[in-house]
Amino acid sequence: MNKKQRQMLIRIIISAFLMIALSFSSLSGLSRLICYFAVYLLIGYDILLKAGRGIIHGQVMDECFLMAIATVGAMALAIWQKSGDYTEAIAVMLFYQIGELFQSYAVGKSRRNITKLMDIRPDYANVEKNGKLERVDPDDVPVGAVIIVQPGEKIPIDGIVVKGESSLNTSALTGESLPRDVSAGDEVISGSISMTGVLSIRTTKEFGESTVSKILELVENASSRKSKSEDFISKFARIYTPAVCIASLLLAFIPPVVTMIAGGEASFGKWLYRALTFLVISCPCALVISIPLSFFAAIGGAGNAGILIKGSNYLETLSKTSVVVFDKTGTLTAGVFEVRGIHHSSLENEKILEYAALAESASSHPIAKSIQRAYGKEIDRRRVANIREKSGGGVIATVDGCEVACGNERLMRELGLEPIPCHSVGTIIHVSIDGKYSGHILISDVMKDSSADAIKALRKAGVSKIAMLTGDSEKVARNVASALGIDSVYSNLLPDDKVRKLEEMMDEKDRNSSLAFVGDGINDAPVLGRADIGIAMGAMGSDAAIEASDVVLMDDDPMKISKAIRIAKKCMAIVYENIVFAIGVKLICLVLGALGIANMWLAIFADVGVMVIAVLNAIRALFAKKL
Repeated sequence: MNKKQRQMLIRIIISAFLMIALSFSSLSGLSRLICYFAVYLLIGYDILLKAGRGIIHGQVMDECFLMAIATVGAMALAIWQKSGDYTEAIAVMLFYQIGELFQSYAVGKSRRNITKLMDIRPDYANVEKNGKLERVDPDDVPVGAVIIVQPGEKIPIDGIVVKGESSLNTSALTGESLPRDVSAGDEVISGSISMTGVLSIRTTKEFGESTVSKILELVENASSRKSKSEDFISKFARIYTPAVCIASLLLAFIPPVVTMIAGGEASFGKWLYRALTFLVISCPCALVISIPLSFFAAIGGAGNAGILIKGSNYLETLSKTSVVVFDKTGTLTAGVFEVRGIHHSSLENEKILEYAALAESASSHPIAKSIQRAYGKEIDRRRVANIREKSGGGVIATVDGCEVACGNERLMRELGLEPIPCHSVGTIIHVSIDGKYSGHILISDVMKDSSADAIKALRKAGVSKIAMLTGDSEKVARNVASALGIDSVYSNLLPDDKVRKLEEMMDEKDRNSSLAFVGDGINDAPVLGRADIGIAMGAMGSDAAIEASDVVLMDDDPMKISKAIRIAKKCMAIVYENIVFAIGVKLICLVLGALGIANMWLAIFADVGVMVIAVLNAIRALFAKKL
């Protein structure tokens, strides 16, 4: 509980004690009014100030205005009737403040979950100058500079370890408590904490483009994207509040005027009391507070589980997911490729591997990296010229004056060559040198340990269809799909083909359901943006994929997809429960209040009681780790 919440709790306790004490006192007349009014101001001065500021700024119709006019009216009515019973006005404000305290605590709890991500913000970077470490602003560190990260410090910028070994705490990024061991040659992302060793890291990005900056930007923008339900409640409140104010005025004056015209006794006091009761009952704070709070709590709970959801509108879409489409490499597989063999080579295997590694020297693709690792020697870029990448096909380069092409069967056929098929399962990189087919390299990926369980978990979460879109060969794609139990697979797809296939699948699905696409690479960005909901792998995924997505999995674990769907479904269930409960109770109590059956105490329950129950229900969205 923060300082402001503690102060509010003290005000509530003191006000409640004084109200009870005054009810047993023998005070009367003006002294009784002054004492009760002092307690009323103690518990409600901030609500009165907010109502006053709202009137000054033209924002009259909010819950503070309703509470102020209802409680001041109840106090005035007690003075007019000379009843000396000022308890109802204080009780209404007291219970309203209790509801506000519950709401403040729930928002604070959710915000703390989200700010665990904000704790990843680095304050400085260590740069070695003249044999001494100097702290500089991370924004001032250029790409390619070497920074030093000591034990207990955050890695401020993405980079590659050039010296040292350490265990990294990535829990703020991924939600996982297990440390990750790194050494020279490993990629590291900003926001991680070095726990055991000193690391020298060569930066690969500017601070503004690093992982930590991207995540913080996404977190800061998350609350600005409203769901349809949240937007509906905001519009509903703008229309509903003035409508009930007008209705309460009519209730206060029309019945007694009609009675007086008919020759009866006009009981203005009785109808004014009913109108004030009606006004308290009508306050829409249960809806206005609990619905946005439900979404905010769910986003906070998901963030605590290592799932970054960019806005409440995506939660609503995610809850309707019936179709999940996966990319393969880096999503279902680890993206860790290894050269398994070289077949049908017209030259020595080492020569084929050397030419392929040189041709792929400018590429950061995992397959290219695996060929370079298998070559095992330092790449001499002076031997390579005129590198041209063929989208979805491969690469063509001039190596030692020879034209070398590395890629799939499509690329070979474009060059007028007939590739020799491979009977082994894996990714096949065909190689041609100087227009002659020279053999192919067999590379296979490693399946993620959790991929099979992730598919089963999606079925349990209500997903009816699971598909895979990949640029890999049909044989490899079908082998992965068969091992994981994926319903349908589409292979040999270029980025444009993926988008077209995804659009076909979106046309086939139920219009009231959503299609989610899960990917990690630059070539997945168009598909992530086109899907109803795009889910990106955040740890090792490309910046383009993270930018284009709506949900980011901070540890690249596909098991988190089903968890995200369950969080979204739980959130929407809570939202609908609160809407039905709040409106249902309000309508019943409004009718009872208008008929004179409900007194101010029932009005207190209808307003504050419903709000407290709705807020407590919304808090359940925070607890996402057990889902």
